[in-house]
Amino acid sequence: MDSALTIILICSLVAVSGALLGPFLLLRRMSLMTDAISHSILFGIVIGFLLFNTLDSLPMILAASAIGILTVVLTEMLFKTGLVREDAAIGMVFPALFSIGVIIISRFLSNVHIDIDTALVGEVIWAPFDTIPFLGGEVARGLVITGAIALVNLAFVGVFYKELKLVTFDSALASSLGFWSGGLTFALMTLVSVTAVGAFDAVGAVLLVGFMIVPAAAAYLLTERLSVMIGLSLVIGVLGCVIGYYAALAIDTSISGMMVTVLGVIFALVLIFAPQRGLLAGMLRRRRQQWEFAARLLVIHVLNHEGQPNEGDELALATVNQHLNWSPAYAEQIVQRARQRGWLDVASGRLLALTPDGRQIARETLA
Repeated sequence: MDSALTIILICSLVAVSGALLGPFLLLRRMSLMTDAISHSILFGIVIGFLLFNTLDSLPMILAASAIGILTVVLTEMLFKTGLVREDAAIGMVFPALFSIGVIIISRFLSNVHIDIDTALVGEVIWAPFDTIPFLGGEVARGLVITGAIALVNLAFVGVFYKELKLVTFDSALASSLGFWSGGLTFALMTLVSVTAVGAFDAVGAVLLVGFMIVPAAAAYLLTERLSVMIGLSLVIGVLGCVIGYYAALAIDTSISGMMVTVLGVIFALVLIFAPQRGLLAGMLRRRRQQWEFAARLLVIHVLNHEGQPNEGDELALATVNQHLNWSPAYAEQIVQRARQRGWLDVASGRLLALTPDGRQIARETLA
């Protein structure tokens, strides 16, 4: 298999694995736990090497996954004391485990394949050359590992989708219905740990957070349906891997780092241009609301002064802005908007006059 295709497939499978779990973590406000696990598994990988004296995948996965689970357990125990908040508990557990791992690497394992740079950004560029026999041929080890993890995550989400959805949106209801929400959470975090270990060589322990959370965060801005959110996360994750690979080649930089950078750019674009939740949509919505309020204020002003002795001054098209403390240009825009909505007309003598619809709107607003 072509090395470029192998690299893209490995990273895409990491993104797929993350995209399957990321939406549940994001919606349950557990995104920081991903960061904690992705850091602390470095300690697990170091322990695995010291215990088994090998870089083979299975011992690494077992040891690092155990440390990932330990991170969750320690954080939960610390939080349940009631003395610290959950984010503070996370912030105390994972730096300790990560720093121990870094110290051991720097002090005792500096001549081994494991190093701090690998822990940060991975070495996916070498993945096509690390092959194992598979189905009568030679396949990249990373492709087999990430593919297997992606299938496990897919099976987990597929089988327990309804339960995960219920626990995510209403854990109290799930518990009252007899679902073991704690068990599902434990299984979810175990898979996060396994995914982090499987992604270690490809994208590094730290950058995994980008693959798991950024696509989910972008998808969250585009939809309110969980199933669609997961699907969009998958698409965004794979798209970031493909674009990031060729962008990294173009400027000769870290492949996994560029992939996460591209995912960040995609998120920024979604954040700005998302149809309902984007910054631009919010700005336009606030502007429409401002104009709607001003138009309603104008028809109320007309209702309050029509038929009054000062009607000629208060409702004159040329001077109405002075009574509402508006600039002439702004008043002209609001009058035009109210006329387009069918609320106002300009009567003889250039006086503003309410239409039947405008009179109803003014009364409803005052009610």
